[in-house]
Amino acid sequence: MATTTSCSLLLSSTLFLHSPPSSHLSFFNLSSSRSSPISLYPIRSKRYFRILSKLPLNDNNRDDDDDTLLLTPFSAVKPFLLLCTSVALSFSLFAASPSSAFVVSTPRKLQTDELATVRLFQENTPSVVYITNLAVRQDAFTLDVLEVPQGSGSGFVWDKQGHIVTNYHVIRGASDLRVTLADQTTFDAKVVGFDQDKDVAVLRIDAPKNKLRPIPIGVSADLLVGQKVFAIGNPFGLDHTLTTGVISGLRREISSAATGRPIQDVIQTDAAINPGNSGGPLLDSSGTLIGINTAIYSPSGASSGVGFSIPVDTVGGIVDQLVRFGKVTRPILGIKFAPDQSVEQLGVSGVLVLDAPPSGPAGKAGLQSTKRDGYGRLILGDIITSVNGTKVSNGSDLYRILDQCKVGDEVTVEVLRGDHKEKISVTLEPKPDES
Repeated sequence: MATTTSCSLLLSSTLFLHSPPSSHLSFFNLSSSRSSPISLYPIRSKRYFRILSKLPLNDNNRDDDDDTLLLTPFSAVKPFLLLCTSVALSFSLFAASPSSAFVVSTPRKLQTDELATVRLFQENTPSVVYITNLAVRQDAFTLDVLEVPQGSGSGFVWDKQGHIVTNYHVIRGASDLRVTLADQTTFDAKVVGFDQDKDVAVLRIDAPKNKLRPIPIGVSADLLVGQKVFAIGNPFGLDHTLTTGVISGLRREISSAATGRPIQDVIQTDAAINPGNSGGPLLDSSGTLIGINTAIYSPSGASSGVGFSIPVDTVGGIVDQLVRFGKVTRPILGIKFAPDQSVEQLGVSGVLVLDAPPSGPAGKAGLQSTKRDGYGRLILGDIITSVNGTKVSNGSDLYRILDQCKVGDEVTVEVLRGDHKEKISVTLEPKPDES
């Protein structure tokens, strides 16, 4: 760039020596920090040439027009003057500070899909929050009780009333919770309710409504494998990070980290999800919420390209119940059953009932528990093989059927008792702590 500028300045100096008296060229002093303009005018008298060159005037060829440029007496000196002018101006350019140089910055040109991604991030970032999980710890030496961060995660604004949606495992075991909005303002949060089985929790903060921007809610029922998705969260404490990917699979099933109960219809994505992304939104290309980032499959704990999000259709019903009642009413059979591996070793298919308390719905209906006889021999309890005509092969199948039922529904449970099958009607009840 310096060479190009030197050439232009050289051309300017040539014009200066050949321009008519009326011309007036103005340049910026590149070596001056104030960049004040220096006006260069054509030489209007032959005495100026005498002063500059210290050469005698040619009086025999005197021109009465004192305003013309008399270059003929100095035809031998003109190339030298051009060279000196060029060198001087080039040196001033190289010596100038970078801040005073002429820099023309062209606007950055982005592709259409890039502009859409940038717009999506800018519009949805104010809806994403940073959640800090604080726990009470006692100092081993001073015995002082301190509140220290034990974890962090992401969440998003659900409505203007200050409800924040996140994962349950983000807030589990917290003595206090703090929510940081996009403008870095922090508020203490209260737990409205949570659903351990689906790993969903709702918090509430007392923030001005003008600071709360609810995220647009979408639909997850019509998602397709291959469509673009965007995850916004706070991986490793780096707030408001955007990652992109596609939907890699649909109708996956994962287990709740708290209860082990299966979560159905989970979205699989290859968008990078790392520790700290939990509870953050998964968005489609229109910027609407389609899921909550909740888990990854990774032997190392870092993103391996296999992430899972709870679909928004599942989250919506849970959040509505938590906001209205502070709890989720989910039906149960009221049994404890054996691990699936134990039943497989017996060579049967179904759910083995280990315990059916008499006060629970299964115990009231007459399901039998596993027990030992007077000689210490194990007597197997009932093995549930189907519910309402739907085959039950393991515990996940049983949970999947119960998720489609409501409290108070009467279901027909088919069990294998000894060497024969029986059908028993059971009225579903809520969990004891939710009644």
